[in-house]
Amino acid sequence: MKILITGFDPFGGESVNPAFEAVKLLPNEIAGASIIKLEIPTVFSKSAVAVETAIQEHNPDVVINVGQAGGRSCVTVEKVAINLAEARIPDNDGEQPLDVPLQEDGETAYFTTLPIKAMVKNVRDHQLPCHISYTAGTYVCNAVMYNVLHMTKEKYPNIRAGFIHVPYATEQVVDKPNGTACMPLEAIAKSLEYCVEAVVRNQEDVKEAMGTTH
Repeated sequence: MKILITGFDPFGGESVNPAFEAVKLLPNEIAGASIIKLEIPTVFSKSAVAVETAIQEHNPDVVINVGQAGGRSCVTVEKVAINLAEARIPDNDGEQPLDVPLQEDGETAYFTTLPIKAMVKNVRDHQLPCHISYTAGTYVCNAVMYNVLHMTKEKYPNIRAGFIHVPYATEQVVDKPNGTACMPLEAIAKSLEYCVEAVVRNQEDVKEAMGTTH
């Protein structure tokens, strides 16, 4: 099995992006699967293009995109991406789409095709916090998740795909307000590794209650 894992380059004034920094720390093989690591641009029009180029080059069985969600306290595995681009700030190329669809002919939303409950459970079983998220936002993270799921549905139906958000790395919050959520980079990377393990070992998801109460 081959798994393509991507992380974004820094954006929003940050000097690093913990997404790709954590991806770089992953071993080259996890649970027998070969890991292909790729940095992609934080740009609406370029992120999914970079992913598809890598798909065509490596022919992976799974694609996992990883991005930063500053303010979240732990790794969160995304359930759904929506057909909407709404950028509060410009991306790294200055693009700032406002209230427009990502794909004119796309579904309103796409659910991940990864076994996300098994992923969360495996992280928790290794004594690290992890949750399912039901919103990937409206910035480039949601855009790449949506576009990759649209792409795999239309062109690469044998590829399973999804998205993981990671919190700020500890070193990013040194000058941020007291109480800003963060996580050591090594713990972020371990969480990703345990997520990948679960993907390799679970073709179907586990049955376990993990919804929200609001």
